[in-house]
Amino acid sequence: MPLKFPFRARRESYPPDLWTQCPGCGQMLFNKHLDRDLRVCAACGHHFRLTATARLAQLLDPGTFSERDEGLIPVDPISFVDSRAYADRLEAARTATGLRDAAVWGFGSIEGRRVAICVLDFGFMGGSMGSVVGEKVARAAEGALAESLPLIIVSSSGGARMQEGTLALMQLVITLGALDRLRAAGVPFVSVMADPTTGGVFASFASVGDVNLAEPNALIGFAGARVSAGTIADELPPGFQRSEFLLSHGFIDRIVHRSALRAELARILGYLAPAGGGSGSGTREASRG
Repeated sequence: MPLKFPFRARRESYPPDLWTQCPGCGQMLFNKHLDRDLRVCAACGHHFRLTATARLAQLLDPGTFSERDEGLIPVDPISFVDSRAYADRLEAARTATGLRDAAVWGFGSIEGRRVAICVLDFGFMGGSMGSVVGEKVARAAEGALAESLPLIIVSSSGGARMQEGTLALMQLVITLGALDRLRAAGVPFVSVMADPTTGGVFASFASVGDVNLAEPNALIGFAGARVSAGTIADELPPGFQRSEFLLSHGFIDRIVHRSALRAELARILGYLAPAGGGSGSGTREASRG
């Protein structure tokens, strides 16, 4: 007679997403506690990736976000097919994330200071930059320029979206052109690089902020480590392309723990766009007064 295990059914009835194992230290983390801690491991400080919705909720004052251009959707200009059709990948990403594409932009406030903000979501096809992502980044810069508001972009991306071919590569020029016009007008741009920020996103808008911030241990760079090692025909130094390595070599300005990021952005914006004068929202508010 086979043995019976009375508790098996009970175990299998537990929600499969009740716990998450930390890739940094191996600890099993209760998801409710992980969400409470902004998806940062309490044991080792590993920063999990955030959705665009969670990132906006973390950074902005409650109820202040107003999304723009939410109706933009990508097309399949070259009828791309690899193991799956591009159209099928887009539909699967929309179902999984609830987003139309990997970028969300709009206006909101950080500690009472109005900003333009654009956030990339790695969950949507690896946060890859196609025509819609590039367009939203450019429109965020144009919106910041039109309103004389500081711009914040939070990047988390594997790079340009190969399924759109040359149209994806064109977004590097489009986004940089919009940011150059913003800089010429003296409107501040703060770039935040989360894990990972790589490829065409790193090579274009993510690395050219007036202030470049990064989360701890974020992977940041253009080509992968194996490609870089092969190119120089040498071993790479320890920690290559992690935010701590880039900070020590002067490429980024500061590494900020996620729990302190909102306050740090408010402090930086206070320097770059002071309420009493200067560029950005402070100038606009002063002229209204």
